[in-house]
Amino acid sequence: MGRIGNKFQELKRKNEKALVIYLTAGDPDMPTTEALIPALASAGVDILEIGVPFSDPTADGPVIQAASLRAIKSGATLAKILEVIQRIRQVSDIPIVLFGYYNPIFIFGCEAFALRAKAAGVDGILIVDLPPEEAAELRRHTDRAGIDFISLIAPTTDDARIRRITDKAKGFLYYISVTGVTGTAKPNIEDIKRDVARIRKDCDLPVAVGFGISTPDQAAEIAPHADGIVIGSAIVKLIAENAGSNDLIPRVSSFAGAIKKALSGGVRI
Repeated sequence: MGRIGNKFQELKRKNEKALVIYLTAGDPDMPTTEALIPALASAGVDILEIGVPFSDPTADGPVIQAASLRAIKSGATLAKILEVIQRIRQVSDIPIVLFGYYNPIFIFGCEAFALRAKAAGVDGILIVDLPPEEAAELRRHTDRAGIDFISLIAPTTDDARIRRITDKAKGFLYYISVTGVTGTAKPNIEDIKRDVARIRKDCDLPVAVGFGISTPDQAAEIAPHADGIVIGSAIVKLIAENAGSNDLIPRVSSFAGAIKKALSGGVRI
């Protein structure tokens, strides 16, 4: 079992829920991303999703779209991101998931990517535009390298497809709590309860809920019905608002710490 599985087991023993934070690598620049990662780990973040910027992020809303463009302009590339993760591994053991689109990996080369990502210390990948039916070419390399392939499940996913997805899922399952792109709608608690229950009928992997969660109160409301909460657009927006400020890292860390505190005491039902 890798860092992701160990983290969820550790949290379960402590009756805690995972806080998963998304960052767009290279926004506002790579040195800031590199400094933010250990700061967020110290603030209580359990798992980090490191977004690989892409010119056509079709699953993302305007906040992350803008962050991706800023990161590309700042010179962020998949190769540079892997270099940052390798340096981070000298100071932090926080589980890291690379989050992004297939094109940069395809250009890098699937086998070369898997080997390099493993050497850098990547624990999982989440490729939003690579459905299970088309993932075999990448997965034969990442599975061999021991990198968890994180799968997405949407509110529109029917029971038969949930079974197909969970049959090969690893690490944890990412439940998209709203239809549409990131950061544009608020999740409905009753929908989350219903769909997470459907997922758990077919799989024992942890379920993390993301898309549209932006406040400690929202996180606390959803936490009893999931194993983890994913915060993305709210963090990326806060980074954008504080770009160039000496307070960027403490403000982002403080926000993440408040979310983690709100998650404490959530009981899985």
